[in-house]
Amino acid sequence: MKNDINHRRVFLKHAGIVSLGFIGLSRCTPGSKDALEEKNTAKETVKRVGFGPLIPDPNKYLDLPQGFTYKIISTKGDEMDDGFLVPAAADAMGTFHYSEDRLIIVRNHENSPGAPQAGAFGNNYELLEKLDRKNFYDAGSLEKPCLGGTTTMVYNETTQEVELCYLSLAGTVRNCAGGVTPWGSWITCEEDVTVSDGILEKDHGFNFEVPASDKIMIADPIPLTAMGRFNHEAVCVDPATSIVYQTEDRGDSLIYRFIPHEKEKLHKGGRLQALVIKGQAGFDTRNWEIPAMQKDLEMEAEWIDMDDVLSPLDDLRHRGHARGAALFARGEGMWFGKDELFFACTNGGPNRFGQVFKYIPSPHEGTAREGEVPGKLVLFAESHDDSLLKMCDNLTISPWGDVVLCEDNSVKNHIRGITPEGAVYTLGANVGSTSEFAGAVFSPSGKTLFVNIQGSGETLAITGPWG
Repeated sequence: MKNDINHRRVFLKHAGIVSLGFIGLSRCTPGSKDALEEKNTAKETVKRVGFGPLIPDPNKYLDLPQGFTYKIISTKGDEMDDGFLVPAAADAMGTFHYSEDRLIIVRNHENSPGAPQAGAFGNNYELLEKLDRKNFYDAGSLEKPCLGGTTTMVYNETTQEVELCYLSLAGTVRNCAGGVTPWGSWITCEEDVTVSDGILEKDHGFNFEVPASDKIMIADPIPLTAMGRFNHEAVCVDPATSIVYQTEDRGDSLIYRFIPHEKEKLHKGGRLQALVIKGQAGFDTRNWEIPAMQKDLEMEAEWIDMDDVLSPLDDLRHRGHARGAALFARGEGMWFGKDELFFACTNGGPNRFGQVFKYIPSPHEGTAREGEVPGKLVLFAESHDDSLLKMCDNLTISPWGDVVLCEDNSVKNHIRGITPEGAVYTLGANVGSTSEFAGAVFSPSGKTLFVNIQGSGETLAITGPWG
């Protein structure tokens, strides 16, 4: 089956909080004339963006704007169609067109070894024997199986029902984020660099490819080793070039790109590179001490080749930085929009409330000519106010071009949106727990926003007047 991936991405909105936008947050001192002008402008902006104030949920679970509803479509522990159980810790997701009414969802599960109640095989591993050992990347010598991986659902948007759900990758660790490919698959990423130790059979820290299929099938657990071994978070693919961009969830992380030898065949290998700010070796974008990265300023980028990408010492980022690669504050969600990509850095900025970057590829990206017109890196947003945005994680791009963000701050988490002009709005608030939101993604039709509440292991479908 050929799946047509929808490249439109989602951007969440809310007008219940004053939409100063990140320009105001970055440049205004509260009480100043400029700040008041920003606030007045923001009040006008509220009329044009977002979906209105949030309405308290009578069930005290999820507040949404007027006219929007949610439905829990999957919960950890549910029995799936293959006889296994829905794993816990649902994280990033991708959606794929299937038919007029149906779509396919591939969903990550950020689980580690040693907690059987979080996995697909029962509280005492009683279902473990149902899965052929060859289908595990790392069975943990059958004593401590790795419980990360992915599940796949076929969802009917008309009936709002899951018609099929099954385990689609097994034996990996902490599958946090990932990204869709233009050829109909999901790249799932291990946010973990555990090595084999006598019980664990394999080294971890790799990406894996999972086909989006409407048939029960376990993906071949083949690590995409040429894409590097590190604390992976998310990827996105440029449909024009098949270049894969990658984030790394570390406080001193790098941004990577992978240029495959053959388009659409990542397992055939390629070149791993790290981003450098042209003329400013080792540039620090985090703005923790010195605000070196200015908002909206386009900075030309270069890319350096990385060697020893299996990185047995987990020092890939250190070696890259020593050679001039720029530093980022915990690279998280990443998504390709229209001729540009966006990625979040969870605790970037002076207050460590989060940053969002935009990268505009060169028209000659990945070729010998890209130096003629270099790609450009832009600080798109930087939060100075935790009531507007606090610790952004997964992100996506909406069908109408806004960036949609999931918060992960262990206090009160929201789904936020940012317009191309920088106005911030809120689409939802988790009022039932302090759990993070994860995996926000729109259906290919744009009718449904799917998102996970990770702590409770629930996947939600949100519908309403997206307009």
